[in-house]
Amino acid sequence: MTDSNPSDCAVSGKGGAGWPATDRLTDMASEADRWAEIVKSFGGGGEVRYEPVGGINPADGPVALCVGGRNRLTGELVEGFWGASCDADEVEEGGIFRRSVVPTAVIVKAHMPDLAEVVGAFNVESIEARPEDFVRQRTSNRVEFESIAFNRNFLATVPDEYDPIALRELFSPGFLDWANGIDREVDFGINDRQLWFLWRMRERTAEELGMALSNAAELFRRLQWEMQENGADYYRPGPWNAGLESFPERRFEGGTQPAG
Repeated sequence: MTDSNPSDCAVSGKGGAGWPATDRLTDMASEADRWAEIVKSFGGGGEVRYEPVGGINPADGPVALCVGGRNRLTGELVEGFWGASCDADEVEEGGIFRRSVVPTAVIVKAHMPDLAEVVGAFNVESIEARPEDFVRQRTSNRVEFESIAFNRNFLATVPDEYDPIALRELFSPGFLDWANGIDREVDFGINDRQLWFLWRMRERTAEELGMALSNAAELFRRLQWEMQENGADYYRPGPWNAGLESFPERRFEGGTQPAG
């Protein structure tokens, strides 16, 4: 998934109620500023860098994540999880003279070239967030699992050139149960060797941002654990996942080395 995907179309959170009235401000420009301050104040699990708009890394450095995204955070977002996050599914709100661009979702990304060697690309998208005609159009390359609940809640697909068996083998029953238990509409996948996770917010609060990043970290941990269980070599988590350093030469062998 590139930096322009999947965060281009606006959707509402689970239940379709929109933002609570108490979270709306008369001056919508202040709402955008308030959200920026919330993101800027986020402590993270370690060193985290805030940028109003995410830029690129130097030419001789690793590829940056969430390039061009508003309110970008980069670093150890949650203890043991390095990546970047930014606003997604932005909409314009307010009156004619007081319009402001605000997010309805947060997208989180991490470099995972080791995962990309197991499954080159895949998308898992919330069915509840999409119209029925969209789902029908995607059935040709849909990957279904033994979990009826997961198949009902999510649309998992791989590009035509990839084998769906690798994705079926990657997602264990425990992983499918965890994904089904997430209390928001979420999408996730890997594209261009980057893991991405889209969290649709119910409100723009520090607590909501924390939940988004914590669930993204759990997705990262669970997928890395699945790789280990399947015997795939993997990198230990570190600043390279956030594009802050180059990946180390050494990998751990799946099934034989602890994470971290």
